[in-house]
Amino acid sequence: MLVPLLFVGITTNAGTHKLSPLDQEANAMLSISKELWSNQHNNVSNRCNWPGVNCNKAGSITLLSPPTPSNFTDEFRTQLCSLKLNFSVFQNLVHLDLSEMGLCEFPKLRGLKKLQHLNLSYNYLGGEVPFTLLENLTQLLVLDLSANSFRGSIPLIFGQMSSLTHMNLSNNLLFGEVPFTLPNLTQLLVLDLSQNELSGFIPHEIGKLTNLLTLDLSSNSLSGPIPEQIGYLNRLTSLHLHSNLLSGFIPHEIGKLTNLLTLDLSSNFLSGPIPEQIGYLTRLEVLSIGSNRIDGCIPKEIEHLLHLETFVTIIFVSKIDRNLSLLFHCYLDYNPFLDNEYYDCDDHLNDHHNKHFGRSLVLVIIVVCVTISLGSVGIGICIFRARHHGKLENKATKNGDLFSIWNYDGKIAFEDIIQATEDFDIRYCIGTGAYGSVYEARLPSGKTVALKKLHKTESENPSYYKSFCNEVEVLTEIRHCNIIKLYGYCLHNRCMFLVYEYLERGSLFCNLANEIEAQELNWSKRVNIIKGTAYALAHMHHHCPSPIVHRDVSSNNVLLNSELEACVSDFGTARLLDPDSSNQTLLVGTYGYIAPELAYTMSVTTKCDVYSFGVVALETMMGHHPGEFMSTMSKPSTQQLLVKDVLDPRIPLPKSRKDMQDVVHVVKLALACLSSDPKSRPSMQDVANELSASKASTNLSFYDVSIYQLMQYQVHVI
Repeated sequence: MLVPLLFVGITTNAGTHKLSPLDQEANAMLSISKELWSNQHNNVSNRCNWPGVNCNKAGSITLLSPPTPSNFTDEFRTQLCSLKLNFSVFQNLVHLDLSEMGLCEFPKLRGLKKLQHLNLSYNYLGGEVPFTLLENLTQLLVLDLSANSFRGSIPLIFGQMSSLTHMNLSNNLLFGEVPFTLPNLTQLLVLDLSQNELSGFIPHEIGKLTNLLTLDLSSNSLSGPIPEQIGYLNRLTSLHLHSNLLSGFIPHEIGKLTNLLTLDLSSNFLSGPIPEQIGYLTRLEVLSIGSNRIDGCIPKEIEHLLHLETFVTIIFVSKIDRNLSLLFHCYLDYNPFLDNEYYDCDDHLNDHHNKHFGRSLVLVIIVVCVTISLGSVGIGICIFRARHHGKLENKATKNGDLFSIWNYDGKIAFEDIIQATEDFDIRYCIGTGAYGSVYEARLPSGKTVALKKLHKTESENPSYYKSFCNEVEVLTEIRHCNIIKLYGYCLHNRCMFLVYEYLERGSLFCNLANEIEAQELNWSKRVNIIKGTAYALAHMHHHCPSPIVHRDVSSNNVLLNSELEACVSDFGTARLLDPDSSNQTLLVGTYGYIAPELAYTMSVTTKCDVYSFGVVALETMMGHHPGEFMSTMSKPSTQQLLVKDVLDPRIPLPKSRKDMQDVVHVVKLALACLSSDPKSRPSMQDVANELSASKASTNLSFYDVSIYQLMQYQVHVI
């Protein structure tokens, strides 16, 4: 039974004996082990070695981050919810992470003057934010209370927490105005108040937060104009004000935000033209101002946005500048006043593209051309464009051969795809991805391709649309034999799909789940699948112009061809890392594969993919997801398991010496990748090098190697 954490002295016949601080911590940890570690750890003398625990040199605890419970039954959830946790005894605590623990009661934190990082996100905490429990946390740098059920207004006391660098109160039920005291937090780098019920104006004082890198006030009910003082935030890389009730013009001062990568002002009531100062945002990659009342012309200064990858807007234009063809992706949202007809825009592309862009890319241009004298409105659509050594091919075929999709005659290829799938009939659907459904299409040329199509409701969802564009962006940057090939795509408000190479065997997950197919995957084939996955990730992390993090590496996203070679797929959540940015991100990925540090940080690194790879590697060896094994890895009983006892029992144990060595080597590398400390994990290049070298893992007999032995070796191997 779970009991409250009460930290008291010991009563004897001689009176009350006050425990030393370390003894008090030991008693506290004994209670915590029963509650937050599910009785997995009772040896408090070894508490500094528990997963999610760090200590200073004196043995006093500085970090507490219990692993997320794996047995979230209704009974267990109810027990966790009833806890009244008191952490006041941990006077040297610097980092406290209780995210995803099912808590309903705010923990007691009084006296934790050294606390710098507090994460209580993804719990069931409700009521008003208990500011009295936070007012003494004068050293706090990171505060994350997101994804709870807090109500009421944002406490003014937050404005006095002058050391804060990260504040995340998103996804709650907070209402009222943005406090006028928040702009006093001049050290803030990240302020996220999105997905609440905040109202009123954005305070002019917001301009005092000159160190901000990310400002997210989206999905509230904020009204009034965007304050001109927003221009003072010249370090901003991400500004999200979408899905509010904002009105007025887009201020010219927004052109001062020259470090912006993402600007999202969509789904408001903004009016007037796009200011020409938008051209000063030369680092901008995503510009979204759709679902507003914007009018006028697209300013010619937009040609200066050489890094722009997504431009989303509803706009009535009296003229269209040829320089719009410089955009990587230019998409104008559905507008009921626009006719859906094709317009030949080929002549707009050739000259300007090669003049301004040396690298190869896929272009999708959808432009609106309005002829006022005739009162007619037309949509110009170039469905397919080439990625071919920086030049667009100009060949056309009548049979719609897929590999002619890279010419200007995209309409023919489009019609062939519609015909091959009978307008995406359910009979051709072979599965679903992270977004959209996947179809098999046999073209007139005899070639078979896979199509990932967004349905209408999905194409209208901004997050799905962003994933669609993101997948195109990433897959046009990389070519590798172990990464799925993108052949082309269609971007239109009525029909959006991606065209891929077709991989006959489907996902690794399905092959492992099928008893017959799993038996076909012998040990050498499984090792080869793991190698291919590692090579793909190493290429993305270390051999691209900018490192690319997949963020959703799972057995569902590793596909197999007819030769059982692995291809990494589904790049909808992938991200290019910026060496000059904190690379903050929302939590995305597949449950069970997500690196644990993403639960308490907002920064994505290549080490997140390394962790996910470790899960996939173990899953391939064990034949099923290793969740239960991972949750008990620190248990002595689990560590004493022999490697041969955790392998997939559906196929015989390896018989050749090479297979034995390879299997042990893979398991050892997988365990290294699953280190709770990202810095202790190897890089994917290290993993790829180790797998390529295929050196022996141990001199011990295969039948005697234990998990504990491999866990001991992991730090020294990489």
